[in-house]
Order: sequence, then C-alpha cells, then structure tokens
Amino acid sequence: MSSLSYSPPAKEEEVCWTEKEALVKEEEEEEDVTIQKQVEGEAVTVKEEEKDVTVKEEEDAFRVKEEEDVTVKEEEDAFRVKEEEDVTVKAEEDAVFGMKEEEKEEMTITVKEEEDVFGVKEEGEITVTLEEEEEEQKTGDLINTSKYRERPDSHSDRRKSPSGEPDPESPKPTRQHHCFQCNMSFKWLWKLKEHKMTHTEEKPYQCSQCGKSFTLFGSLNKHKRIHTGEKPYHCSQCGNSFRWLGSLNKHKRIHTGEKPYPCSHCGKKFRLLDTVKEHERTHTGEKPFHCSQCGNSFTQLGNLNKHKRIHSGEKPYPCSHCGKNFRLLDNLKEHERTHTGEKRYHCSQCGKDFAQLGNLKKHEIIHSREKPYHCSYCGKRFTQLGSLNKHKRIHSGEKPYPCSHCGKNFRLLDNLKEHERTHTGEKPYHCSQCGKDFTKLGNLKEHERIHSGETPYHCSHCGKSFIQLGNLSKHERIHSGEKPYHCSQCGKTFTQLGNLNKHKRIHSGEKS
Repeated sequence: MSSLSYSPPAKEEEVCWTEKEALVKEEEEEEDVTIQKQVEGEAVTVKEEEKDVTVKEEEDAFRVKEEEDVTVKEEEDAFRVKEEEDVTVKAEEDAVFGMKEEEKEEMTITVKEEEDVFGVKEEGEITVTLEEEEEEQKTGDLINTSKYRERPDSHSDRRKSPSGEPDPESPKPTRQHHCFQCNMSFKWLWKLKEHKMTHTEEKPYQCSQCGKSFTLFGSLNKHKRIHTGEKPYHCSQCGNSFRWLGSLNKHKRIHTGEKPYPCSHCGKKFRLLDTVKEHERTHTGEKPFHCSQCGNSFTQLGNLNKHKRIHSGEKPYPCSHCGKNFRLLDNLKEHERTHTGEKRYHCSQCGKDFAQLGNLKKHEIIHSREKPYHCSYCGKRFTQLGSLNKHKRIHSGEKPYPCSHCGKNFRLLDNLKEHERTHTGEKPYHCSQCGKDFTKLGNLKEHERIHSGETPYHCSHCGKSFIQLGNLSKHERIHSGEKPYHCSQCGKTFTQLGNLNKHKRIHSGEKS
C-alpha cells in the first residue's frame, strides 16, 4: 500500500499553470493589440498631419500665385492704352482665373478623398502631379493672355452656354463709341480719340523737316514720304510706283477699266470720286470756289488755284531747255514740244501732225468748212471764237498789249511777243537740220519746207505751188489783176508791197 503514489494534485497544478499561461498570452496579445492600435493611431495621426501640411502648402502656393496674377493684372492695366480692349481682356482673364480656382478647389477635394482611400504613398504621387499641372497652367496662362490680347472683342462669359462651352449661335456683341459733337460712332475707343482731335483742331504730330503738323500719327508718316521720295506701293501690271496705297488703288482702275462712281444726273461713270463731283457741278451749275480778288467763281478748286496765278504773276513751271517759266503745266508741256519737235496729235483726214491738241481741233474745222462765228460789223465768218475776237479789234482799234521796252501797242499778244524779241534778240526756234534760229515759229516752219521741199500752197488758176502763203497771195494777183498798194504822191498802184517801196524812192530821191 505504501508503494502507491498519488498523482492527481500534480495534474491540477499543470492545469493551473496552463490556464495561467493562457491568461498571460491573452494579456500579452491584448497589450500587443493595444500597442499596435496606438502605433496605428499615431501613424494615422502622422498621416493626417502630413496630409494637412501638404494641402496647406498647396493652398499657400496657390495664394502666392493668385497674388502674382493680381500683380501682373495690375501692371497690365497700368499700361493699357485702349480702354475697350482692357475691359474685355480683364473680364476674360477674371473668368479664366475663376475657372482655374474652381478647378483647383475641386482638385483639392478630389486629392483629399483619394488620400483618405489610398494613403500616404499615393498622396506623394498626387502632390507631384499637381505641381506639374500648376506649371502647365502657368504656361497656359501666358498663352491664353496673349491670345486674349490679340482678340480684344471676345467676351467669354456672355458667349458661353450653360455647360460652360462657347455658344456658336450667339452673336458677337459689338460695343460702339459715340462722338457727342457729330454723332459719329466708332468700334474702337482709340479711333474715337483720334476723331475728337478733328473737332479740337489739335495737331500733336509735327514734321521735323518742314514743320507741318498733323492730327494723326499715320498722316505724319505718309507725309514724310514726300521728303524721302519713298514710293513703297508698286503696280504689278505696269511697274509704276506710288507714295500712297490709295493712289495705287486708283491707278489700278486704269488697267481694269473700273468706273465705280456714276453721275446721279446722267448716269455717266467715272474712275475717281473727285471727278464725278466735278462733273455733277456741270448739271447743277454750282461754282463753290471764289476768287477773293476779282470775284470770279469756279467749279473746281484746281481752276481757282490756276486763276490766282494771274493776279500773283506766279509762273512755277520752268522749261528744262530754255528756262522760260509758265503759269500752267499744260502750257509748259506744249512749249517743250517746240524744242523736242514732238507732234503727238494727228489729223485723221489729212494726216497732219500737231504739237498741241488745241491746234489740231482748230485744224479739223478747216476740213468741215464750218464757220459758226461771224462778225456783226462786216459779216466775215470764222471757224474759231478767238479768231473772231481778234478780228473785232480791227473795227474797234483796240490794242491791249503794250511793249514793255518801247511802249508800242499791239492788237494781238503773239504780235507783241514777236516784237519784244527784236529788243531782246531772242530766237527761241531752231531748225533741227541746219541749226538756223528764228524769232517766230511761223518763220521756222516756212524755213523747214526748204529742207523738206514741201509746197502746200497751190494756185487755183494755174496750179503752181508755193512754200509760203504770202508768195501764193502775190502770185494770184497776177491772175486777178488786183493792185492793192497805192502811191500816196502820184496814185500809182502795185500788186506787191515791195514794188511800191521801190517806187517811193523815185519821189524821195533815195538811191537804192
């Protein structure tokens, strides 16, 4: 009996120790869980603090950017010249910046939500993405700003549909600027400011070479081309160059044949607006240009200016060959043809050439044999009114042209000029073949027939031809028996003036 041992108490102790170890493990596990939760809580706190710091840094960066944008906008406003464009640009920039702020706020909210879901690692990736997007937006701001400056008419807010996209159907609003003095309207404010100077007569732009002042800067630049001789506009068809674009456009109508300006009275069309205005005055009889010295009125300003030179004695057009001055440019051109021998006007019936258009027209009346002008004293008829007026001075005895050297008076201006050359010795007419000089153009023409052999004057009785009209007249008296020259002492008559002069020497005793 004594060999038997009792083991159950030891088993109970093992059970106790087992239960204690289990409790200790549970306590340790609970402590581990508590520590782990604390660690996790601290990690979450760190994450939240890092998220708050990141978001705060982004908000600070955005505030700095907004302040920079405001500074840039203020600097741009300070240098604006055109107020209409300024208002439009600021409105568009404000609208763009406002959209950017909304996009950034939405982006910030999205980032916070994504951070709550994806944790710290993704937060760093999103932060980098935001910084890149901000740099791209800054670059885009500069591009958009320049684009808006180039399009000052755009109104972003008013032309957007409810979805935020531009509405293609809505019309583009146009703001007009009105002049309160003449009620004219302008699309641009700077155009209105320039226009107002026409009322104030302000001319702030002055030419440094001649001192002339201008209202517009562009007008000064155009004026400067007169001094520089610059002609930047060229005709592609004939190569002619022009100082102003408007002159080139007018010139092009010569090639195209365009005549866009019709007369409101007769329908006749004209190439230039000034020409149709001048033409319409022939219908209305209006003569708006008056001479302040003699009261004569003119339909064209150019004619008035030409007329004024009669009073002033101005002769601004000198001959490049002989230096003679002329009052009218047309007179100069006609005179220069006497030096060059150019005869640009041709008679369609006999082929005769003339240096002056007026002479051709006078000549053409010879072919028509029309003599519409007749003398009220003797009934003689004339092809030209000027010839009739000259003829009338024979009856009236008027001699309105005195010689400045000797005081002798002449009935015709041409006669006075020919006479004055006897005082000056001037011989302006030169033979191109032998170089002989003449005081009268008629004498030169008669002389040139010696070289050409031309005998344009024919006797109607015998057909004999003569170089000079005077020679024909002398010859015809042989056939008619006319003796128009009478001796005052003995009454003898002669057919030629030369024969009478020879006869007079008999009475005077003068020896030839």
